[in-house]
Amino acid sequence: MCGIVGWVSFDRDLGEHRKTLDAMTATMACRGPDDSGVYVDRHAAVGHRRLAVIDLPGGAQPMALDTPGGTLAMVYSGEAYNFRELRAELAGRGHRFQTESDTEVVLHGYLEWGPAVAERLNGMYAFAVWDPREQKLVLVRDRMGIKPLYCYPTQDGVLFGSEPKAILANPLVERAVDADGLRELFTFVKTPGQAVWEGMREVVPGTVVTVDRNGLREHAYWSLPVREHTDDQDTSVAHVRELLDDIVRRQLIADVPRCVLLSGGLDSSAITALAAQQLDPERVRSFAVDFTGQTENFVPDELRATADTPFVHDVAEHVGSQHEDIVLDSTTLADPELRREVLTARDVPAGLGDMDASLYLLFKAIRERSTVALSGESADEVFGGYKWFHDPAAQQADTFPWLSAGPAQPRHDLLDPGVAAKLDLRAYVDSRYREAVAEVDQPDGASDLERRMRLSCHLHLTRFVRTLLDRKDRMSMAVGLEVRVPFCDHRLVEYVYNTPWSMKTFDRREKSLLRHATKDVLPRSVVDRVKSPYPSTQDLGYTEALQAQVRDVLSSSDDAVFAIVDRGHVRGLVDAPAAQAAAHRHDLERTLDLALWLDLYKPAIHLS
Repeated sequence: MCGIVGWVSFDRDLGEHRKTLDAMTATMACRGPDDSGVYVDRHAAVGHRRLAVIDLPGGAQPMALDTPGGTLAMVYSGEAYNFRELRAELAGRGHRFQTESDTEVVLHGYLEWGPAVAERLNGMYAFAVWDPREQKLVLVRDRMGIKPLYCYPTQDGVLFGSEPKAILANPLVERAVDADGLRELFTFVKTPGQAVWEGMREVVPGTVVTVDRNGLREHAYWSLPVREHTDDQDTSVAHVRELLDDIVRRQLIADVPRCVLLSGGLDSSAITALAAQQLDPERVRSFAVDFTGQTENFVPDELRATADTPFVHDVAEHVGSQHEDIVLDSTTLADPELRREVLTARDVPAGLGDMDASLYLLFKAIRERSTVALSGESADEVFGGYKWFHDPAAQQADTFPWLSAGPAQPRHDLLDPGVAAKLDLRAYVDSRYREAVAEVDQPDGASDLERRMRLSCHLHLTRFVRTLLDRKDRMSMAVGLEVRVPFCDHRLVEYVYNTPWSMKTFDRREKSLLRHATKDVLPRSVVDRVKSPYPSTQDLGYTEALQAQVRDVLSSSDDAVFAIVDRGHVRGLVDAPAAQAAAHRHDLERTLDLALWLDLYKPAIHLS
């Protein structure tokens, strides 16, 4: 895990721009607190910040490899979980290694297979190789988009980085956001390639980007495949378990302390239980987040029927984990300095309010005890766990399923009416939806329901999950914690994606395959538990703190945020009783995020 940056310029001698590269690299210090390095060629410069996880003394970067045509230089972020097998194969082909790191294996893999090395990797990764033999830069991102990678084409090359802030540190870049960037901030569609910042692109997952004197080219090396599923129900359940056992075993490999994130739901509990089996007789460490008084005073709502903590403790006792609850209070969650840290980690005000803040604090606490954590993230997208997957109205809705009803729908009331009219969020969502639908390949002979559900699964795996993976990466790497996501292993994703919907719900519940594949290692309470999302504080004191902070923003008549946000709508929320304002708490959080973002980043807003 690490942060990577770089600059390719065919019209400049980048040896004269070392200070700029150093500044770009420094923005990634949080992602790599253990070491840093740069490599500068005449037309290419790359920087690296390292979080040491495998081969602590030998994995320093940038990593270079001499060839008859020049020196290959690579910066790499992530983990290749099959690096030992690849190392053995490459050694059989004559390659010799100086370290025990997966980074060196990937670099030699590039020397052997070129950009096609990506097709051989199992893991989460984003890396860049400067290849002087052809005077080209090669950027590669993992299949699911677990590790971030951004690029910014210039007149004579490209800038790239693990996060936008690395690119924004270069003076060639104007800090600007256009209308589509704002539309992305106020919808939940995660358009592939959209980076919010004008001129910047997010490298699409499963893609190789090549940059040379002829410009920039993209090549998709992976997309969700359509295959006939011939396994019966019992065989499918057994194969899911076989895959999970192998995936968890691989993802526990590290030369630093490891742990698991435990919420008490099926997904994280399954990973915790399987990790406990793999590590035995070593005790697995588990961590959960909770809020002061929430378990005792929990009130069921539309999204969350039960509190997490009793289930968390059931699992911890059942598997014998060394468990710790990280308990947070509303005063801490509402701290403006915490909001600043979270916004800086994300670069744009596209967060999830207290759920971002609590995740950040959870990761910060874990980092004091561990360097690597396994997460249950993405199981809902892979196995069909969300409530709307099973809602007939959402199944038939002519839009993204998660936008078909409720608070996730595009809303105009927070926006200034003039801005809302220019952005026309509903038209934007509809256009993005049509594009997404056109990407989906359907098998011959499928029923209408199977076709609808394959479409839904495709949308979740290529849009929805990427938002959550980006959130997980930013919050964890902001504190130097590596979070691994076993459910994003592409072998599991491909297998379950092609399993018929009827088999994914054979027990008439969500995530049937996962439940039955892991029920032997879980307590009955978790096997029977209804899906519950990531927790959110129910303390009205948090809403009251938000109201007070937004009131301060309102007191500034010239605050730039009101060029975007409707002042009257916000004032109404501030003046309302806290119990009433709590239903629109996200608008208060979004207002504070926008105001802080405009102050810290000072982006130009281009709506025309």
